[in-house]
Amino acid sequence: MNLGTILRKQRKELKLTMKEVAERARISEGFLSQIENNVNNPSVDTLKNICSALGINAGDVLNQVEKGDKFVLIRRGDWREIDIPHSGFATKRFFSPDDRSIIDSAILVIEQGKSIPVRKNIRNSQELLIVLKGKVELELGDEKIMLSDGDAIHYWSNPAHQKIQGKSAPNAFVIWVGTL
Repeated sequence: MNLGTILRKQRKELKLTMKEVAERARISEGFLSQIENNVNNPSVDTLKNICSALGINAGDVLNQVEKGDKFVLIRRGDWREIDIPHSGFATKRFFSPDDRSIIDSAILVIEQGKSIPVRKNIRNSQELLIVLKGKVELELGDEKIMLSDGDAIHYWSNPAHQKIQGKSAPNAFVIWVGTL
């Protein structure tokens, strides 16, 4: 977990607004927002002030950052553990939402004839699909592109006109990466 995520999580657990914490830490609400979103890093003194406002120890927070996941490994054997719900697809994420700030990534398992819903509220984003096993069809606007074992495609997201559909039985396995 990163510094901003840890501070935001603590603030929300205490049910404090950004304004309340910023006032207690003697910084602007905008700067606190930048810190929580990992756009800016606080000085040591500012970090101590924020932690004091949250009732936590700055050293403990830094230890949490240091102990955070540096990588997530998903072995091929882990694929057998993926249960596909009634939706017809399963997503095995590499990092939790709190640990994603620039890119999102996952292994997608898609049943034949089922589709993955597109990400909402994404603008000017890029995506990468790599088919590990099976076949999928990527629909981008009016174009339909068939991809199979080993194929990869890098494209600009088009949430209004985009779909990824499984085309092989029983399932297709795909690595998906997208910018946030």
